[in-house]
Parts: sequence; structure tokens; C-alpha cells
Amino acid sequence: MDGRTVAEIGHGAVILLGIGPQDGEEQARYLVDKIANLRIYEDEQGKMNRSLLDTGGEAIVVSQFTLYADTRKGRRPSFTEAAPPEIASPLVERFASMLAEAGVPTQTGEFGAHMLVEIENDGPVTIFMER
Repeated sequence: MDGRTVAEIGHGAVILLGIGPQDGEEQARYLVDKIANLRIYEDEQGKMNRSLLDTGGEAIVVSQFTLYADTRKGRRPSFTEAAPPEIASPLVERFASMLAEAGVPTQTGEFGAHMLVEIENDGPVTIFMER
């Protein structure tokens, strides 16, 4: 780590994106639409009724192969269910560009890099999604 900032946003979402070998454009498009429009931000009445698009929120997309950790056997996780870099890297970039095209200002981490990710979670919302 060289101490430089790769991406930084204000209000918005940090998306930890795991890619499996079966994932492709269809799954990415589904998640982009779901994430951009998911009503997880409070409205004036304090109800979760607003989306990233409604609030002008931004996104950081961080590739996270460790989401595919299989810990069922032994004491060391296996990552054999994660897509190899030649599949995952282009799909992470495509996902981020589709999210930006959908109207969400989007930045990315560095694929395959060791990163220190600081997340300031303002509220109780952490959601696991898959397609």
C-alpha cells in the first residue's frame, strides 16, 4: 500500500462485488438496475423510500473475490468458486460503467490490489444481493 486514495465518495454505497465463473452481462445488468433503484435511503418521513438515483448518491465498486470463500471444510477458506481474474476484471469494469450509465456516479477500487477500505456506515443497511 502506498497511501494514495484510489476512490472516495460522499453519500452513497460501497459495493463489494464478487464475481463467479458463471456470471456475465445479464447478472451485471440485473444488479445495476436493482442497486440504482433499491429504496434503502430515508425520505422526509424517515422511511426507507429513496434510491441512489433519488438521492443523487454515488457508488464505489470494489472487487471482492473473498465473498466466494468456502469455509465448509478445514480451517483455510477455498476460493475455487470465484471467477479467475481474466473473467472477473472485465466484468467488474463493465458493471461499474453500467452503473454510471444508469445515472449513479461510480468509482472503482484497483482490481487485485491490497486495499485499505474505510467505510462509514450511516445506518443499519448492509444488504447481500445475488442474481
